[in-house]
Amino acid sequence: MSSYDVVIIGGGPGGYNAAIRAGQLGLSVACVEGRETLGGTCLNVGCIPSKALLHASELYESAAGEEFAKLGIEVTPTLNLAQMMKQKGDSVAALTKGIEFLFRKYKAEWIRGWGRIAGPGKVIVTDAQGVETELQARDIIIATGSEPTPLPGVEIDNKRILDSTGALSLAEVPRHLVVIGAGVIGLELGSVWRRLGAKVTVVEYLDHVAHGTDLEAGKTLQRSLSRQGITFKLSSKVTTATTTDHGVNLSVEPAAGGEAELIEADYVLVSIGRRPFTKGLGLETVGLEVDKRGMLENKGHRTAAEHVWVIGDVTSGPMLAHKAEDEATVCLERIVGKAGEVNYNLIPNVIYTRPELASVGKTEEQLKADGRAYKIGKFPFSANSRSKVNHETDGFAKVLADERTDEILGVHLVGPSVSEMIAEFCVAMEFAASSEDIGLISHAHPTRSEALRQAAMSVIGLPTQS
Repeated sequence: MSSYDVVIIGGGPGGYNAAIRAGQLGLSVACVEGRETLGGTCLNVGCIPSKALLHASELYESAAGEEFAKLGIEVTPTLNLAQMMKQKGDSVAALTKGIEFLFRKYKAEWIRGWGRIAGPGKVIVTDAQGVETELQARDIIIATGSEPTPLPGVEIDNKRILDSTGALSLAEVPRHLVVIGAGVIGLELGSVWRRLGAKVTVVEYLDHVAHGTDLEAGKTLQRSLSRQGITFKLSSKVTTATTTDHGVNLSVEPAAGGEAELIEADYVLVSIGRRPFTKGLGLETVGLEVDKRGMLENKGHRTAAEHVWVIGDVTSGPMLAHKAEDEATVCLERIVGKAGEVNYNLIPNVIYTRPELASVGKTEEQLKADGRAYKIGKFPFSANSRSKVNHETDGFAKVLADERTDEILGVHLVGPSVSEMIAEFCVAMEFAASSEDIGLISHAHPTRSEALRQAAMSVIGLPTQS
């Protein structure tokens, strides 16, 4: 039996960052992870490999389509899907090794296996051979993340009917890929395979894509993806999926009810969301239960059980890697008695399509529901000089500010590289900046970031470039 100050169950972005922070704070720490590599879903079969394929597929489409030709570059590319998948794997492997290096640097121990709580201060780890090891800890952190939400009537086999993991590792380009769910995962992976030559149809239960984002931003993104060739069936639901030797037959009905339509595809991606992973954690041994959403409740990352903490997808808040990272740092600081706080109002959200969608703060719909008076400033990327010369003119920058104080309340960007630019407003809003503050700050010319400044200047009706 080994004893630690902290034992963390789960080695994803929440878990591995918590382990590193514990080591930095001088605590003895063990991180229990049963995968062959650290990094969790995000690094191994989520955020990172999907970005590798998004980048590669974007370059392939630029070379294969009209974009390179317009720039005076004439090439005839050949798709080597096996190599594209290999470089994705190589990138993931390098990053997982990087986490192992940081564990060694900060004296965080990786215990290989699957962990479960076995009473106060006790964690049992079962390794790949079924051997159990008991760990003792003063504090236990649950960071077990989430798993794909299943869809009744559509059984995932990762042969023809895929979850996100299966869709990241296809050995061939689908002739017709049907994506169930128009959220982040569905739009991103649908974009990858559409660029590589697949016909892509997205079926969404709601009447809009990118649920939870600003409606205007979501509609703008949908229009752009539609022009690129993705077909959307909104307000629709898949009721059954039958696999054949060569594909899948789907029954699709209007969400409100009505006559079913048969859609044939060779592959189907189920991406209707994710749910907390709490299976087999032994929560009952410390008196914990999940709520109706399957989540563990917390107050300042503390659960109802003394010395048991929770961070990341397994608890409330957006299921985002950077949210889990923030909670990891704050959780450890609270364990050692330091002050720490996560500002959940200012966690950015990004969809890495082309164009990208990035947002932070309140949407227009939320401000209206709150009854808060606000002003809007917008600026199109079509009027931005750098975007224009780069032929990346889809989208806009939109700033929402308090009508009386001019404090920035929300920012919604659809356009090129906005995943990088949203951080400017995260910083500004953390310091309660006004739209005028952004409008007064010099931005390098010519850059796409000037669109953000012009949107802020538009809040008071004084943009200089439109």
